[in-house]
Parts: sequence; C-alpha cells; structure tokens
Amino acid sequence: MLEKVPTEEELNQLMEEDVFKTWCAINNFIKDNYDMDMLWDNGGKTGVFELKYRKSGKTFCALYPREKGMRVLIILGKNEREKFETSRKDFSEYINNFYDNTRQYHDGKWLYLDIINNTVIADIERLLFIKKKPNRKRA
Repeated sequence: MLEKVPTEEELNQLMEEDVFKTWCAINNFIKDNYDMDMLWDNGGKTGVFELKYRKSGKTFCALYPREKGMRVLIILGKNEREKFETSRKDFSEYINNFYDNTRQYHDGKWLYLDIINNTVIADIERLLFIKKKPNRKRA
C-alpha cells in the first residue's frame, strides 16, 4: 500500500495529457457503474503505480500508470472467456488479436492491455461489463 497516493497533476505529467484523459475516463466509468474498493500500491515492473479495484477480496481490474502510457489488467475466467468469445465481433481487431495471443493460465487469461490513446475505451468498458454487471445505481 502506498503511503502517498499520487495527485492528478503527478499522474498527468507521468502519463501525458491524452493518456491521462483516458485514465480519467476509465476510472470515471468504474466509479459510475461499480461499488468497489480502490487500493493504491507500487506498480512494480508493470507500471510506476498500481490502482487496483476490488470487491469482497476479489480483484475486478487494475490500472497501471506508466511513463507516456498506462496498462490495464483484466482477468477473464472461464465464464468471462465464454462471454467474450460469443461477443468478440463487438470488439476491435486490437482486442481480438491481443486476446488470441494471450496465454491461457489455469485461472484465466490475464489481459495486460497497453493504452497509449483513447481508441480502446469502449472495448475496456465492454470487457468490464463482461467481467461484472454494474452494481451501482445511476442517479
């Protein structure tokens, strides 16, 4: 756990403005649709920081701010993989290729998606909907 959570200004400088806008869009989407705990930590070799969204001890997804970019981790278990595979036509070629080339582990596919612009925001949102139905009521 981080002692000091990075500020928006620090994150903007790290990722650069276009990627930071994507970071904000993904975070706002999660906050608007899901009731999750947010845990900040060091990013290790994946990023400078890690922002993990969790509920009841289970990781929903993780976001990793990086220099001039960010990475999103979404783990698709067996049921989620089946849902993805039946709806893969709704996803971009980038996501489909990435999915096909991601190693299958015993607990699922660990999709570490590199984000350098906003072109995959809709794909990320669809993947998160597959991962978990929204549990927050919109006003």
